[in-house]
Amino acid sequence: MAERHGPVIACQPARAPAVAALAFLGVALALGFLPVLRLGFEQGIQGLDPYVLRVLAFTLLQAGLSTLLSLVLGVPLARALARRQAFRGRSMLLRLLNLPLALPSIVVIIGIIEVYGANGWLGGLFQIYGLPGILLAHVFFNAPLAARLILTDLERIPPESWKLAAQLGLGPAALWRLVEWPAIRSGVAGAALLIFLLCAASFAVVLTLGGGPRATTLEVAIYQSLRADFDPQRAAMLALLQLALCGGLALLAQRWGGLAPGFPALRLAPRRYDGGALLPRLLDAGMIVLALLLLLPPLAALVSAGLFRIDWSPALGRALLTSLALGAASACLAFALVWPLAVRSVVWRRVAALAVLASWIVPPAALATGWFISLIGYASQWWLAALLVILLNALMSLPFVARALFPALGRAAQAHDRLCLSLGLSGWNRFRNVEFAAVKQAIGLALVLALILSLGDLTAIALFGTQDVMTLPALIYRQMGSYRFDAAIGTALVLALLVLSFSALAERWSKP
Repeated sequence: MAERHGPVIACQPARAPAVAALAFLGVALALGFLPVLRLGFEQGIQGLDPYVLRVLAFTLLQAGLSTLLSLVLGVPLARALARRQAFRGRSMLLRLLNLPLALPSIVVIIGIIEVYGANGWLGGLFQIYGLPGILLAHVFFNAPLAARLILTDLERIPPESWKLAAQLGLGPAALWRLVEWPAIRSGVAGAALLIFLLCAASFAVVLTLGGGPRATTLEVAIYQSLRADFDPQRAAMLALLQLALCGGLALLAQRWGGLAPGFPALRLAPRRYDGGALLPRLLDAGMIVLALLLLLPPLAALVSAGLFRIDWSPALGRALLTSLALGAASACLAFALVWPLAVRSVVWRRVAALAVLASWIVPPAALATGWFISLIGYASQWWLAALLVILLNALMSLPFVARALFPALGRAAQAHDRLCLSLGLSGWNRFRNVEFAAVKQAIGLALVLALILSLGDLTAIALFGTQDVMTLPALIYRQMGSYRFDAAIGTALVLALLVLSFSALAERWSKP
């Protein structure tokens, strides 16, 4: 009688590297979380002074308004794109909606100032610094995100539903209530939670467009407490509030599609039979024009103004090389942490999912506060600043790296596990001879996504950067602070071109 075998698990990644990766993440999170927890509990309720409560209130206000405005624009835009499948330029508009997902915040902020600032194209239209500017920047980033997520839900509606609705002669209101809203209801809730989380943890937008203490969020207040006021106690209390807010939202958002939307490729949508009347056509055209008016001016201003203002100085060259070096190191570290967690057992998959999400549950400002308190005696060491920037950026990119790697490794395991078992391949030999060829595109995608995130990040470098560790986003912020806006917009264009080059590579590798 032939011998029967259980599930093939012998060729999964070794458990020792997985345990080491989990231990590394645990130590990094503990060094950030425990000092914050200790100082927060030592202060108790008296730490919630009027300043802290005012910062919390503004954080909730701007995040709530940003989420509402993003959905008010994103949902109708998604419906317009779902109904107008044949208009010229639809594919280009879909690509344009992807740009805010790729461009660094500091780059877009430069474009917004160039358009709406006092000396911009539409100077004097409204006050760019303060709540209006923050809302405008957040809507620029998040309305396209909402539209793409909800459009994907709309295009999953079965073709039979549209045929039946047409046969029954359902009007626009009935079609929305019976067909569209049930399909997108959970997607709208998930998009709202995700956008609220992103706006609540926004750093670069509020730091540059806040305009003063009255427009300060928890993340920016933590930065000011550590770098300007040197008040670890207040930073710890702010970090605890940030942790409670972002941690709860991250766990809720994970129930509605997760936190890393990535680069979704939209499939061919089913044919729809509604929207042929004049009024729906005018409304859809208006939403598309409104989206173009939101997205195009800052991008056009960035290109037209920055093209002739690039300051090819040694400082720009050093910042460019530093950004690439730190970004490559962060990407490699993120890959080294995620790869061992790609094991096949159900328990380990759940542990791995929680591990990569933990870096988002504990927001970067809270982690940085704990690290700052723990390593305050070495704060002036440039090498430590570089290591902390690399580590923080790597932790923030873990969900994106996992989203790129885990599905590819699962498919590779199903295809090659039995062969590896019969040949006795495991560990490095399995990776070199079998897995690399099967998942090299996914590996490249994971590394590029992590690199893109690191290149555009201002949070880590603002918290830990020194005179000797200067990236492109930090250089832009410094140029803005010294009233060298011409040089800042040129540097922003260099950063934008660099990031978009890698984004094009990531989009290419994301296709099956």
